[in-house]
Amino acid sequence: MSRAGSAVRAAPGGGSGSGSGGSALFSGFRALGLYSNHLPHVLRYHQRHREFYLLTAAGRSFHTYNVKKLGIVAVSNALLQDITCLAADRMLVFASYGNLLHAFARNKEVVHIYDGHKGEIHLLQPFGDHVISVDIDNVLIVWDVQSEEEYLQLNFDKAVFAVSAIMHPSTYLNKILLGSEQGSLQLWNVKSNKLLYSFPGWGLGGVTTLEQAPAVDVVAIGLVSGHIIVHNIKFDETLMKFQQDWGPITAISFRTDGHPVMAAGSPIGHIALWDLEEKKLISQMRNAHSTAIAGMSFVQGEPLLVTNGADNAIKIWIFDGPGGGGRLLRCRMGHSAPPTKIRYHGQNGQQILSAGQDGTLQSFSTVHERFNKSLGRGSINKKKSKRKGLQYDTMALPPITAFATEIARQNDWDGIIACHQGYITCTTWNYQKTSMGAHKLKPKAFSKNKPLDVYATVVDITTCGNFAVIGLSTGHVDVYNMQSGIHRGHYGKEKAHEGAIRGVAVDGLNQLTITGGSEGLIKFWKFKTMDLVYSANLSSSPSAMLLHRDSGILGIASDDFGISVLDIETRRIVRKFSGHHSQINDMTFSPDGRWLITASMDCTIKTWDLPSGCLIDCFLLDSAAISISMSPTGDFLASSHVDDLGIYLWSNRSLYSLVSLRPLPADYEPSVIMLPGTCPAQDVDITGDEETSDEMIDYNSPEQLEEQLVTLSSLSESRWKNLLNLDVIKKKNKPREPPKVPKSAPFFIPTVPGLIPRYAAAKQENDGQQSKVVNLGVLAQKSDFYVQLEEALSSNEYKSPLNILKEMGPSRIETELRGLAPDAGGAVEVMKSFLRLIGTMLNTKCDFELAQAYLALFLKLHLKILSSEPVLLEEIAKVSTQLEETWIHLQTLFNQSLCVLNYMKSALL
Repeated sequence: MSRAGSAVRAAPGGGSGSGSGGSALFSGFRALGLYSNHLPHVLRYHQRHREFYLLTAAGRSFHTYNVKKLGIVAVSNALLQDITCLAADRMLVFASYGNLLHAFARNKEVVHIYDGHKGEIHLLQPFGDHVISVDIDNVLIVWDVQSEEEYLQLNFDKAVFAVSAIMHPSTYLNKILLGSEQGSLQLWNVKSNKLLYSFPGWGLGGVTTLEQAPAVDVVAIGLVSGHIIVHNIKFDETLMKFQQDWGPITAISFRTDGHPVMAAGSPIGHIALWDLEEKKLISQMRNAHSTAIAGMSFVQGEPLLVTNGADNAIKIWIFDGPGGGGRLLRCRMGHSAPPTKIRYHGQNGQQILSAGQDGTLQSFSTVHERFNKSLGRGSINKKKSKRKGLQYDTMALPPITAFATEIARQNDWDGIIACHQGYITCTTWNYQKTSMGAHKLKPKAFSKNKPLDVYATVVDITTCGNFAVIGLSTGHVDVYNMQSGIHRGHYGKEKAHEGAIRGVAVDGLNQLTITGGSEGLIKFWKFKTMDLVYSANLSSSPSAMLLHRDSGILGIASDDFGISVLDIETRRIVRKFSGHHSQINDMTFSPDGRWLITASMDCTIKTWDLPSGCLIDCFLLDSAAISISMSPTGDFLASSHVDDLGIYLWSNRSLYSLVSLRPLPADYEPSVIMLPGTCPAQDVDITGDEETSDEMIDYNSPEQLEEQLVTLSSLSESRWKNLLNLDVIKKKNKPREPPKVPKSAPFFIPTVPGLIPRYAAAKQENDGQQSKVVNLGVLAQKSDFYVQLEEALSSNEYKSPLNILKEMGPSRIETELRGLAPDAGGAVEVMKSFLRLIGTMLNTKCDFELAQAYLALFLKLHLKILSSEPVLLEEIAKVSTQLEETWIHLQTLFNQSLCVLNYMKSALL
């Protein structure tokens, strides 16, 4: 049986298609670890939510965060190119790329497009019902937001006045203030198209930013020279002047919580805090960001400062301590430089460990951002690093080039081993403590003298989590204990290989260690005794190695761009693949060991089917994948790319749809696939705008899914379940005394009792004379239901009388059915029509429970009349046959289901 009327939500689909040249196996899902770029953020206040929201651009989309928890609440639809300018008013968000300006509603969808600029837009200013945009050709256009038409266009001479900043002074009606690269300012009335005043400038370089001060008429002007001019534009008077030594002013903001403080940002990530009363510097927040401060906003009436920068970080600082400086309250940050290596951590497929060129090791959750972790930067001496700060840190270790992770003993000791670029010492990391570990692993032979060009190249960690195997550029392979950091031996008499170690792998049972050297040899060693078991020559020097421990399959990428697959049991090469045209950057196996997925500098990601030895999938990207990793659960492929800060997830289509994995032809040419955006293709919670609405599509279920199914109505049980017991219910609910008429008229309008409230008709006054004529009222006229039943006899359409019955309450239904009898003003023909109504309901199998309840009440009320009228007997015989057939069919299905269920519960499977 099925219940109609329940709505199912269908999410909008996403991802790349599997058409010609696309990927049949992988579909773009979403990006992780992208928070902010070089564009300033936008701070908005939501009147109804009474909450501040923060907007940042990230690639082709913008994100909306709440300031309270810094949790993401919305991701916009992606534009065709990266956003180059961002602004917002109370209702809409404006984003531009190239010469096109887009307006977004509900933080999600594009509702307006403004096309008219010839050059790229670089400044935006929402302005009431208008929006102002300035392009790099020095053309200013005022747009009407709703009609998308140009209201005004101004052209400036670049040599005289190149617009570099724009602002609307508070309380200045229809006026905007423009700053230039020449250092001068202009105040314009955009309604009358008049230049009201020109400010000559201060001869200290171009204007970089303009900011309204809390005081009316006062504006802070940031200059290229590092000067900040606090100027009264009404009287053209400079009130105060400050200077920073860190280069041009990138952002300015004023506190509005009672403290006369102005904050200014710099290109090297420092923030200066100035006291406006005493006109002096009160505090410095050094290394607030590792790149330039892109945007800076004090939250209205609160001691909170929101900053963002090109280092992919959003930070909220709170000013609650002595000295006037701020401390970090909340932050969302990813890698500030592209990731070099990514690997799934654990077996649940929910964490991805990522090492970046910024020297940090971070963990990104595929479930929710609140589970993200940063394990910090590698450092030779943590205490000294903290003391020196990021900018002058000589103790910082180079970026991690390779790492291995194991969760078996991560609660007891460090479970991650990593080697660094051009550095001989390997470091351990603790995932549970989210910090660098206790040990720095370095061979004793190199502890006294520090040879040049000797560094760790590859690492592996055993399944048990007890041992780490490290390969060096000199050909040495050493084993260390992860708990104590003690050196446990090395492979070979002096060294394992003549050339640099390109790959090490330990099998699942700690029986064999496999090493690959740049001289073209693959060697098998006993793990414990460290004896050489077998050595094999490869046709080309290996560039990388990867072992699938469960199946004992070793993937070897070669310098000639070929791939070999070796079985470690038989020690034979079982498959050879060729097809990449450039260096192979990374490899990963599917969890079952059936597929080997490779990424190359030729910008392709290829999937090889090992049992058939065929290439089954290939897709081409804009930028080459540096590292790839397949989820242990097989649901996602993660990739990181050249010059890209994000980690991109690709969903495995074969898990949720039938995918025909045919071998691709040798001349197959893949087409370019766009990287997925930060918006999940499944579901996005949109709650952060003035007009919050559900973007999901409502799926309206049909009244009946299939004709064979018995469909119930969506009415509540109280409407039909107690129809046979109404007399008992009425007796129980009978009032003990009659209702009293109120002395004074009620202030509310009297209504007629019933499920749907209706106002009672006003009683007409007869000037005190009582009418002698008896008013029969309801008794003198037929009800709507009765009339519809009469009409249905000829038309055979029973939908209208059924709909009327559905709207009635139990008492009204009983009254109507009683009125069908001849002795109550009805007729035999109408009773026959009612039986046909029940027959129609049984035929269509819709509203099944209503048909049973109505028929039961009808039989209870009119059993004597039914037995005495041949016409009704004939009709009721037809209904009885229909009822019996339906019940037999249902009973068979019930018995079958019960039988299967009973067997499943009792049988020994």
